[in-house]
Amino acid sequence: MAPVGRPDPLSGQAPEGCGYRVGDVKIELLYWEGCPSTAEARALVDEVLTTHGVEAEFDVREVRTDAEAEALGFPGSPTIRVDGRDVDPRGAANRPALNCRIYHLPGGRISPVPSRDSLEAALR
Repeated sequence: MAPVGRPDPLSGQAPEGCGYRVGDVKIELLYWEGCPSTAEARALVDEVLTTHGVEAEFDVREVRTDAEAEALGFPGSPTIRVDGRDVDPRGAANRPALNCRIYHLPGGRISPVPSRDSLEAALR
């Protein structure tokens, strides 16, 4: 039996009930150099991919200028997108800017990185 989230090596099919996408998944981590939370966001992505056996293309990209932020629709750092979709659609609507981003967690708390649950949901 293949690990959870990985396709069976013989059939290429995802294990029944794994719940996570298999194959052509692209994750982008967009960040601004002044953001102290980039390493934490990267560790979160790495941990979730490893825990669930999700194989994905993982691109890390620095956003350097306001023009680049505007062109990318970059609402702050760090921003994590799965297949082009922000893991926090609410925050994705913020004005593009080179600044730190805040994420709203369940219960009204705020965080400098998205919740593990929101990243996992984006991978299902």
